[in-house]
Amino acid sequence: MKIVESPHEAYAHIDHWRRDGLRIGLVPTMGALHEGHLALVRQSRQECDVTAATIFVNPTQFGPHEDYAQYPRTPEADFQALSELDVDLLFVPPQAKLYSEGFSTYIHPPAIAEPLEGVCRPDHFRGVATIVLKLFHILPATVAYFGQKDYQQLAVIRRLVEDLDVPIRVVGCETVREPDGLAMSSRNRYLSPAERQAALSLWAALTTVKELFGAGTDQVAELEKAMEQTLYERGANRIDYARVVDCDSLQTLGRVDRPAVALIAAYVGATRLIDNILLGERGA
Repeated sequence: MKIVESPHEAYAHIDHWRRDGLRIGLVPTMGALHEGHLALVRQSRQECDVTAATIFVNPTQFGPHEDYAQYPRTPEADFQALSELDVDLLFVPPQAKLYSEGFSTYIHPPAIAEPLEGVCRPDHFRGVATIVLKLFHILPATVAYFGQKDYQQLAVIRRLVEDLDVPIRVVGCETVREPDGLAMSSRNRYLSPAERQAALSLWAALTTVKELFGAGTDQVAELEKAMEQTLYERGANRIDYARVVDCDSLQTLGRVDRPAVALIAAYVGATRLIDNILLGERGA
């Protein structure tokens, strides 16, 4: 595995592979890798000739009171895991390489970024859109892989690629879960044993909604009330949102009369966790 810090060197590797006609997979990450990240790498390895990964904790997607400084960083373990999966190229740029002094150009995210996370974290997707487009320029791969746990982020990136005619196909990969249903997340390591148990409230709420919908409940207000009740009963201490929305536009629904997605952002202790589940035809 070749490890590079320079954007120019990273581009040179990708450009060489492109000239050879190879299919290139890209897995952008912020490190602190878990099985969810590694599943993206495995899918890229299966579908592409070569695979590049990135590790960069992007400061522009964190708000002023969020956990940028405390965000888990495990470079040695990450390098080892990626090497064992035969990743061909790992791009680990220092912050100054991507945000030089005087940097002031940002991407205005698409409209699908406005609800949900856009309300709770107003500048988050501006930072996500900016860093993703920068990485797509530096590493112009054939396919880029992202997890569906970050459902709205995946939707934002897909719209960004479509609107700006970026010649990279974006693939969403299924959420990887612990045996008890907890979605794998780098932030799970913040949780105490008691909080780890309370974190199951998100999956309990989502499965409750799935069961209610399967039994014929299609009124969104009822489904959202059931999610909130389950979250609080099972240990969440604060809810940013627990919503059922159109799975393509993320717009509000009165009832589930089309494919929809239930999305949660909630706090367990001081840790903010997100998760989602599909309802309707796409989730059947």
